[in-house]
Amino acid sequence: WRLVEPGPGSLTTSPLRIDERVLHYLVGVDATDDRLAGYLEPVLPRPGELDVVPTHEHLAQRIARTWSDRPANGPPSIVELCGPHGPSKRLVAEVAAHLLGLRLATIRAESLPVDPRELEALIRLCEREAALAGTIIVVDCDDFDGHDAPRDAAVSQLVEGLSSAVMLLVRERRPTRGRSMLAIDVDKPTPSEQLAVWRSLIGPERLNGQGDRLASQFDLGIRGIREATVDALTQVARIDDPSAIADALWDACRAQARPRMDDLAQRVKANAGWADLVLPEGNLHALRELAMQVRHRALVYDRWGFGATSARGLGIAALFVGASGTGKTLAAEVLANELRLDLYRIDLSQVVNKYIGETEKNLRRVFDAAEDGGAILLFDEADALFGKRSEVKDSHDRYANIEVGYLLQRMEAYRGLAILTTNLKEGIDAAFLRRIRFTVHFPFPDPAARADIWRRAFPPSAPTEGIDPDRLARLNVPGGNIRNIALNAAFLAADAGRPIGMAEVLRATRTEYAKLERTLTDAEVAEWA
Repeated sequence: WRLVEPGPGSLTTSPLRIDERVLHYLVGVDATDDRLAGYLEPVLPRPGELDVVPTHEHLAQRIARTWSDRPANGPPSIVELCGPHGPSKRLVAEVAAHLLGLRLATIRAESLPVDPRELEALIRLCEREAALAGTIIVVDCDDFDGHDAPRDAAVSQLVEGLSSAVMLLVRERRPTRGRSMLAIDVDKPTPSEQLAVWRSLIGPERLNGQGDRLASQFDLGIRGIREATVDALTQVARIDDPSAIADALWDACRAQARPRMDDLAQRVKANAGWADLVLPEGNLHALRELAMQVRHRALVYDRWGFGATSARGLGIAALFVGASGTGKTLAAEVLANELRLDLYRIDLSQVVNKYIGETEKNLRRVFDAAEDGGAILLFDEADALFGKRSEVKDSHDRYANIEVGYLLQRMEAYRGLAILTTNLKEGIDAAFLRRIRFTVHFPFPDPAARADIWRRAFPPSAPTEGIDPDRLARLNVPGGNIRNIALNAAFLAADAGRPIGMAEVLRATRTEYAKLERTLTDAEVAEWA
């Protein structure tokens, strides 16, 4: 690019250096500065009107008024959008930008450079981009836990260094020094607002009366509801049966959160039913009552007003206590199957982290994703994670107690069903026990219960010969080990090419007892060994 200037008697040329981004702006080319690649991500405007619920639209209008009414010679206030649900905050930011006729571009806190010179250069480029393109800079701190002090300082320097319109997406409010700040709490759409969205997209008659259950069980937000609707209606495009449409909507909602949850926990395929459980009648009644409360949460909390006074304690936490193999995990599968919800087993090895703050961050991701999809969370061997807080003797004790405190907070606020299993109730922190609504004991099965388990251990299609459940009930093992013995006996019979008999069960029993490091007594195998 050269500028030609006429000189006295001759033409002279002198080079003019101009920044490529400025050149693009002057000639009308819409392109972001290449040096911002990897830092600043433009948010492409969506065609048509944005889907927004009244509460979010009101917040966006408040932001637009605040920036429109500011003094002409002063920088706009920094807007902090606070809360745990990122999609709702980003939607409010989009609507505010749309009202102001401005663009949005996002920069993630974890991508900021910590070198002062690099950060200063980035601030200058962002400032120029905001001026040339009419862009609101959105600093996304949702995945930033604040334990990285240098990057936390970089976030503050970026926000304070920009004089253009800036939004911060944060979970908790963070103070600013040099500029005024408008902090706004952004929540997910309320159940009534989500119900209105469901009705507008599907129609009340096609919802078949399931709108309240969908809005109460699944906390998807507008985009999630729209995606679930498209998915469900695609599956039942040629079906006018309202019940089939409602079932497809329910399954589509369950699928919405699976991609996030599958990275954080192990999904357990729940096929077991009530007939598979062998428990005393009182224990079964407690489990059915637990399922009943999950099923009718929308009616009690929303329509009857029990959830209006406080958002805490609206979830349902249950503690399953019993020795290994007594049916605790099986009961969780039965509940998931009964309620048609996904069951996720929390792997403590992936959640607990020795680095400060990482355990809370992992747990936060688990609870957030589970709330969206209405999943049932199963904390196996919960005393390892929900154990008693200890006396603070060093920094490790202090941070371990912080993790337990964070769990207390999330358990109270979690909208879904959380199941804790333990072999030792005394190992659970007392503060957790106060927040648990149901405690179900799983006793070691007596001979009558063991005989009942043996009758159900072999499927009807399995060939058996001479199996005597009453004699097998003398084996002093719980249901989990009974199922192992039955399965191993089936493989032995398949290899021998004959039906499953007592001889195969005996061989499988010896193998199971060896695994348990127990001795098979004569009393247990009398009259059939």
